[in-house]
Amino acid sequence: MTASTTRRSAAGRRHSAVAATAAVAASLLLLSACGDQTDAAIAKREAQKNRNVNAPLFKKLPKGIQDKGFLQVGSDITYKPVEFRSNGKVVGIDPDLAAAMEKELGIQLNFNNATFDTLMGGLKSKRYDISMSAMTDTKERQQGIDGNTGKKIGEGVDFIDYLNVGVSLYTQKGKTQGIDGWETLCGKKIAVQRGTVSHDLAKDKSKKCESNGEEAIAIEAFDNDSEAQTRLRTAGVDAVSSDYPVAAYAVKVSGKGKDFEMVGGAPLKAAPYGIAVPKGQEQLRDALKAALENTIKNGSYAKVLKKWDVKDAAVKEVKLNSGT
Repeated sequence: MTASTTRRSAAGRRHSAVAATAAVAASLLLLSACGDQTDAAIAKREAQKNRNVNAPLFKKLPKGIQDKGFLQVGSDITYKPVEFRSNGKVVGIDPDLAAAMEKELGIQLNFNNATFDTLMGGLKSKRYDISMSAMTDTKERQQGIDGNTGKKIGEGVDFIDYLNVGVSLYTQKGKTQGIDGWETLCGKKIAVQRGTVSHDLAKDKSKKCESNGEEAIAIEAFDNDSEAQTRLRTAGVDAVSSDYPVAAYAVKVSGKGKDFEMVGGAPLKAAPYGIAVPKGQEQLRDALKAALENTIKNGSYAKVLKKWDVKDAAVKEVKLNSGT
C-alpha cells in the first residue's frame, strides 16, 4: 500500500493543536481537583485539616511543623504498658501522654513502629521527627555514641525527661532458682530486649561475674520484650530484665498473674525516660517541653500515670538531658 503524501492544511493543523492543548488542560484540571491520592498525601491533608492553630503552643512550633500539622514519632510498639497495640490501635503510657500534648500543640503525633535498636538511626536519617519509646536518657545517646563500641555515630539527641524508672528482674512464678537480685545471676540465663539499659546492665554484670571467678551470665537478646517474655514462659531462660513498668505489667497480666513473679526488690539503676529530639532542633524541643509541662499543670499527666499504675514514676519537673 502506498503511503499518502497529502498534507493537512495549516488551519487543520492549528485545530488539532488547539484540541490537544485543551485535552491536556482538562486532564490537569481533573488531576488538580482529585489531588494526590497516595496514603501519605491523604494523611498529610487529614493532619492539616485537624490541626488547631489556636492551641496554646501552636505558634511555638517550627514553621515547617505548623504547616505539616504532624510529627512522625519513632517507637517500638511492643512494650506493654508503655506502647503497644490493642484491637489495632496504638495504646499505652506514651500514646496517652502524646494525646495530651497534642491538645497543647494543636498538631498530631503519629506513632511509627520500629525495633528499638533502629530508633536512633531513624532520627539521624530524618525518618522520624522525634522518638517516644521508653528510651532511657543517657550521656551516650545525648552525644551520639554507640554504647557497644564507644564510637561516635551521630550528633546525638536532646532528651525531654518525663518519667523516672528503674530496671527490674522477674522469673517464672514459683521457680526463682535462687535468683533474688543481679548478684545471684552468675551462671544463669537471662533474656533482655536488644539495645536497652537492661541489655547493657546484663553485660556489665556478666563481666563482673567473670572477674570474680564465677561463671558468666548467658544473655539472650531479642528484638522486643514480648519475645523475651515468651522465652521465659517456656523455660528457655531463668529470668528476664525489663524496665520496671514493663516488668510490673507482665507480672500482673501474663497468665492472669500466674506466669511470673518479681524478684530482687526495688528497681535498680533508676533513670529518666526521655522524648528524644535530634540535636539542632531546639525550637521543636522547647515546644514539646512546654507541652509536657502544661500536661502536668492541668492534671492530664497525673491521670495517664494513674490509669497505667505508674504513679511512682512521675516527675515533678520536666528537665532536659538529666540522664547520666
